[in-house]
Amino acid sequence: MFKRIQIAGFLLLLIFPALLAGQTSRAGDIARRMDELYRADSSRALVEMEIVTPHWSRTLKMETWSEGMDKTLIRILEPKKEEGMATLRIGNEMWNYLPNTNKVMKIPPSMMMGSWMGSDFTNDDLVKEFSFIESYTFEMTSIEDSASELLYVKCVPKEGLPIVWGHVIIAVRESDKIPVWQRFYNEKGSLMREITYTDIKTIGGRTIPATMELVPLNKEGQKTSVRFLEASFNISPPSDTFTLRNLRKGP
Repeated sequence: MFKRIQIAGFLLLLIFPALLAGQTSRAGDIARRMDELYRADSSRALVEMEIVTPHWSRTLKMETWSEGMDKTLIRILEPKKEEGMATLRIGNEMWNYLPNTNKVMKIPPSMMMGSWMGSDFTNDDLVKEFSFIESYTFEMTSIEDSASELLYVKCVPKEGLPIVWGHVIIAVRESDKIPVWQRFYNEKGSLMREITYTDIKTIGGRTIPATMELVPLNKEGQKTSVRFLEASFNISPPSDTFTLRNLRKGP
């Protein structure tokens, strides 16, 4: 009997690391899908951003371009007051263009967590300086009141990166790995904001949530929604798309 227990224990020591590696790989695959959800080798999209606060609200219409995970261009088309304002990110560098003053301003890394155009999204959210797959470690997890049709991934920032979140939990549908929500916690474990994904449809040949809504839980009555109106993936952007010269161009 003791010998059988020894053998079982030995087999468990062999199998458990493999099971753990499988769970880690599964969690990493889900995180990679999150990184690539609205991107591809390249993409172009037309989106609306609605910003709601207790005192005012406004809607921006924007054109976005991306190439890989390290190039992004966002240009505001409407309303007239903000028309032509644009953001460019190449690698770890980011610039904003203000047409009223005809100035290009480089954004320092310290401002990546600052608000983008007064919304609840940060500069980092919009241009993805820190991708999940490069900047976090992952593990499958569970939560209170877990739903049987969902999978949950806990993402913990790697050491040495200026990421403000203590951890992030992603919930995706088990059937197709489409995200349902993301929850962002501070270093003390308090829930600070939540992004929910709805209105799932096929756009540009890809099935995605066409609407995402961010609610900062420390700002009552405030939220920002992004709606995808159209999108194309794996296209060939003009060669000068991700340049400072193009940043200055009008829509």
